[in-house]
This record gives sequence, structure tokens and C-alpha cells, in this order.
Amino acid sequence: MKFFSQVSVIIQNYWKDFMRGLGYTLLISLVSTLIGLVIGLIIGVIRTMPTPKHKVNRVLRKILDFILSAYIEVFRGTPMMVQSMVIYWGYAFMSNGDTLNIIFAGIFIVSINTGAYMAEIVRGGIMSIDKGQFEGAHAIGMSHTKTMLYVILPQVLRNILPSVSNEFVINIKDTSVLNVIGVTELYFFAKVTVKETYKTFQVYFIICVMYFVVTYVITRLLRLLEKKLSGKKNYKIQGSQNMDAESIIMEEKEGFFNV
Repeated sequence: MKFFSQVSVIIQNYWKDFMRGLGYTLLISLVSTLIGLVIGLIIGVIRTMPTPKHKVNRVLRKILDFILSAYIEVFRGTPMMVQSMVIYWGYAFMSNGDTLNIIFAGIFIVSINTGAYMAEIVRGGIMSIDKGQFEGAHAIGMSHTKTMLYVILPQVLRNILPSVSNEFVINIKDTSVLNVIGVTELYFFAKVTVKETYKTFQVYFIICVMYFVVTYVITRLLRLLEKKLSGKKNYKIQGSQNMDAESIIMEEKEGFFNV
């Protein structure tokens, strides 16, 4: 009973700080997921374009593919906490001590991290579309760009929606690492509250419950949205943060993604 009374006192005294931190957490997560999706769509489309016939264009394409592949591998292969320190303090180092706006920095860091994962998810979604649809669109005179915009991407977005939702939920949790550069998200206020109250377990218990409730509610709402959009057919989930495009295609062929 003493534990719960202490928890109650902490909530009464610090609930405004917790809600403020939660607000920043949701803001950064939502905006970063949307920006990351745009980045992923652009990269996914570029990496699935037909090989140019002109020699110079082929060379340029290889260079661009190398740059995009390096971006994806670096941000998929390093922790977001380390990325945060390198980007935030790297900017300060190059600008003679000037630092980025803290919320902008948080959104930027999470966005480019998410974009690396989204790029593979989108590429897997594009590769999973039957080639006959590409051929049919080209047969009626549609360019590659129009084929992507009007035929392929609408289907890809529908198919990858569960994975996009999953990335949003992951970002809600992963924003906690941004406290290392001073972003005032939920975990940041938890650390501040612990220093003021010396109630470590009680404070982190409250934060744990808050994270769980928020992610659980959002997950249920997103699942309802997916069912609403799916109609009579179920989605096929295209990938996760731990898979590349080739693995997604292989798994889909084996039937593991049928929900």
C-alpha cells in the first residue's frame, strides 16, 4: 500500500510534466514516421527503377544506388542513440558551437532513421507486386512514373500499412533515446523526476505504464483502421525493421506473412 501511495503522490505532483513529455513523444513519433515514409517511398521507387540503357545513366544509377545503400546500411546498422549524438554534436562541431533546435533535431534524427527501414519495406512492397501489372501499364503507354503513381504505389501503400503502423509504435518507444541530447520527451521528465524525488522504481513504474497504455491504445486503433481499409481481404505485412527487401520476398513466397 505504501508503494501505491507514493505513486499516487508522484502522479499528483508531476502529472503535468509527464503529460508534456508524452505530448512531445507523440509529436516526434508521428511527424518522424510520416517523413520517414516519404523518404522510404522516394528511395524505394528509385531503387526499383529499370536499368537505364544509356551508359552514362547506368554509371550515375550505380553511384546513386551505392549512396542509397550506404545510407540504409549505416542507419539500420547503428543504434539511434549513437546517431543522435553524432548528428546533434556533429552539427555543433561544424557550426562552431551552435546547436539545432532540440525538437527539430529529434524529428530529424528519428525521421532519417525511420526512412532507412521504410525504404526496405517499400522496396519489398514494390517487388511483391505482380510483374504483369507493370507490363500491362507499359503496354497501354504509361511511363514508369505514371505506372508507379497510379498503379503500383496505391497497392504498395495498402499492403505496407501494417508495417508503417508498426514503425510508428516502435518510434514512440525509441524516442526515449533522444534524452541523451536533451529532448524533453517522456523519459527525459522521468529522469528529472527521479532526481527530485529519489523514488526511482515508483517513477519508472509510472512511465512504463504510460508507455504501455499509449502503445496499446494506438495499436488497437491502427488495427481497426487496417481492417476498415482492407475490406474483405486481409493485408499481407511487408517486412519489419529486421528484414531487407529480399528476405521479405522470400518470406512472402513461403506464406509466412498471410494474416
